[in-house]
Amino acid sequence: MSTNDKPANERPRKKPDEVETTGHIWDASLQEYNNPLPRWWLWGFYATVVFAVVYWILFPAWPIGDGFTKGLNTITFEQDGEEVTTHWNTRSLLARDMQTGTHAVRQREMLETVGAMEYDEILADVDAMSFVNAYAKGSYGTWCAACHQTGGAGVMAQYPNLRDDNWHWGGTVEQIEETLVLGRLGYMPGYRETLNSEQLEQVAAYVLSLNGYEMDEESVSAGGDIFTGELGGCFQCHGMDAAGIASQGAPNLTNDLWGLVDVPGAADDAERVARVSSFVHEGVQRVMPAFADRLSPTEIKVLTAYVHSLGGGQ
Repeated sequence: MSTNDKPANERPRKKPDEVETTGHIWDASLQEYNNPLPRWWLWGFYATVVFAVVYWILFPAWPIGDGFTKGLNTITFEQDGEEVTTHWNTRSLLARDMQTGTHAVRQREMLETVGAMEYDEILADVDAMSFVNAYAKGSYGTWCAACHQTGGAGVMAQYPNLRDDNWHWGGTVEQIEETLVLGRLGYMPGYRETLNSEQLEQVAAYVLSLNGYEMDEESVSAGGDIFTGELGGCFQCHGMDAAGIASQGAPNLTNDLWGLVDVPGAADDAERVARVSSFVHEGVQRVMPAFADRLSPTEIKVLTAYVHSLGGGQ
């Protein structure tokens, strides 16, 4: 008969410093302590069980076949101008917060304020430009950074640099806005069937000479005749002075700012001539999409001010 089986009044009393056991003994000395969990811990555990049950009832929780339990809790927000009530989920919560949250309301107010301002007012107002830089940075990252890169430096020979002052279609706020609204189709025909290799090099020498590079005088003279004559006809887009025509999207060829040909990266004049002549031989076509159907007029205005402020706005 174990100690635990004896009546309580016959069990030996536990000494004050002695650890209570269950009374079971194995191998003469191995005993099991009787240490019940603290009451506060047990109540805490019971509370978590109750909380879990309530959560399962109110919120999406358990997978069922191809779906899941939706929960009883609902959330209301606006979608396409109509009020929508659906079961609680994080997407709906985000949609509501973006419509009614403190920061969202403040953002809409500032967007309306900036949208009602003229460009010269926006560019001169510190608070307005602070908002433009914060808000449009996100729009730029979504719609523009894939081509023009995060900082607006573009990609040599592919996408224009927005941080310099070399604007193919013009760098005023009105021209930048027009570019965003309508999109652009940049095109220069290839002269592979029009000019032979010598003539291509002569045109390249002429263009390089306009930017301060020392070229062979005979090549420069012959290239100038081609550039301004019927054979090349380059003047029709770039102008007789080669300073470019914004309405055509034709860049200035005299400012030593190269966006489509990596002239600065060439090792010597021979390589510069080769790179420019190759570009003239191949031509180029670049398409920038229109954003009128993707962004609201106010969002386009804010993005326009942001692009203008990157460093190259006129």
